Amino acid sequence: MSETPQTPEGWERSDNGLHRTFTTDDFASALALVNRIGELAEKANHHPDLELGWGRVAVHLSSHDVGGVTERDVALAQQIDKVAG
Repeated sequence: MSETPQTPEGWERSDNGLHRTFTTDDFASALALVNRIGELAEKANHHPDLELGWGRVAVHLSSHDVGGVTERDVALAQQIDKVAG
């Protein structure tokens, strides 16, 4: 049986996924963050659920094919942390 990947710092684990909300200064910067996350997701061929609001981006990562969190989710979470600054 494979080991459950460690939850990255700043992320919460619930509903079989990883969750984090990032705050920005305004809507335009939140939208720019969504676009950067989208680029990472396309490169990884692993697509999170995103919620965009004024000054806020909520991210939910889960590997639906296995019904939970995998190393793929953890790796993308870490990449998202880097672009979110």
